[in-house]
Amino acid sequence: MPEHGASRTQPENPHIPSAEGPEASGTPAPTGAAADATRRTGLLVTLVLGGLTALPPLSMDMYLPALPEVTESLSAPASTVQLTLTACLTGMALGQVVVGPMSDRWGRRTPLLLGMIVYVVATAICVFAPTAGLLIAFRTLQGLAGAAGIVIARAVVRDLYDGVEMARFFSTLMLISGAAPVVAPLIGGQVLRFTDWRGVFAVLTVVGLALTLVVWKWLHETLPPGERHTGGVGEALRTMRGLLADRVFTGYTIAGSLAFAVLFSYISASPFVVQEIYGASPQTFSLLFGVNSVGMVIVGQINGKLLVGRFSLDKVLTVGLTVIVLAATALLLMTTGVFGDVGLVPVASGLFVMMAAMGLATPNTNAQALMRTKHAAGSASALLGTSSFLIGAVASPLVGIAGEDTAVPMAVVQLVCGVGAMAAFLGLCRPWQQRADGQERL
Repeated sequence: MPEHGASRTQPENPHIPSAEGPEASGTPAPTGAAADATRRTGLLVTLVLGGLTALPPLSMDMYLPALPEVTESLSAPASTVQLTLTACLTGMALGQVVVGPMSDRWGRRTPLLLGMIVYVVATAICVFAPTAGLLIAFRTLQGLAGAAGIVIARAVVRDLYDGVEMARFFSTLMLISGAAPVVAPLIGGQVLRFTDWRGVFAVLTVVGLALTLVVWKWLHETLPPGERHTGGVGEALRTMRGLLADRVFTGYTIAGSLAFAVLFSYISASPFVVQEIYGASPQTFSLLFGVNSVGMVIVGQINGKLLVGRFSLDKVLTVGLTVIVLAATALLLMTTGVFGDVGLVPVASGLFVMMAAMGLATPNTNAQALMRTKHAAGSASALLGTSSFLIGAVASPLVGIAGEDTAVPMAVVQLVCGVGAMAAFLGLCRPWQQRADGQERL
């Protein structure tokens, strides 16, 4: 067992072909001039990558207070309007499968800029969507393009960091990207005071344009030409097949994806649960949503600053998943009436605990999976993101399957996904075992 504070590095995935050159053997970050320049601007890079990872919650959460209004404005049922969330998630999932391998072949910068430009155009089109069907279509395009920021941000982190440092950086990104769920519903709620839901998309267009300009000016290339894959679609598919053949990588991917589904079931259901069932205003909902996001950010920082390096990532991950399961169980008991009519405060408290635990689950599943994939970071990041968004897209409409007057489906989905995440982690990653590669026991 390594001493507290020591760097622990996951073994490389033996199924993934390594790049040629002296860098292929190891765990150090890239030594190219561009990567060195990027490290020297660490704070700026952190802010840029944080902005890219904040794009999904901005795209989703600013829109959340407007969901009931969209239902009325477009004369569509709640389940159809919730598909606008599912469409964006599905687009982000499928887009990552394409963009991830592209970034391994052509570098991070060019695919990222192209994706951001299309994202801005698609978001602007959403402003003028006349029907729910067309809004769903435009949200799909928005998700497809926005996938570039998600997948490439993770790949850039893998280019620059390794081991415990990578886990810490993911926790730092959570601080920045976590500010988006805090600010976004508040902004969305305030925008709705002066305009309708279309104004939310107008604001998102401006945000996307600003982030595109920042990326163009300040984010340097982090994947040197010598470390890029030169093959085509066939090699990309072989690389992904090799990643999925790694039982441990697959275990972390499934666990992280199901934990994400817990998060997104909350995101999709909470506007109706808080506003329609418990009668809160859009501003109150935005405030509660922001408090939950602050909890997730604080726990993420505790993870990065205090826990990582003192305890194994698997131990911390176990605690996070356990708390998620317990909180989901409590929510199910409350929403089914076991404790009587509990009101908004106990339900909001259960959701707060659950969301705070995401600060332990999300950064550590990402770090543990990516530590095994040094020379296929784009493809690995694509698989992580695609599985998360696809499972989230499935979970999103399920929370409304029984209508707008009950929160039971939300709690059921969260409990099933939380238990599934724990089962995948324990059954596939098997953290209690002393592996032949020398990784420490749980």
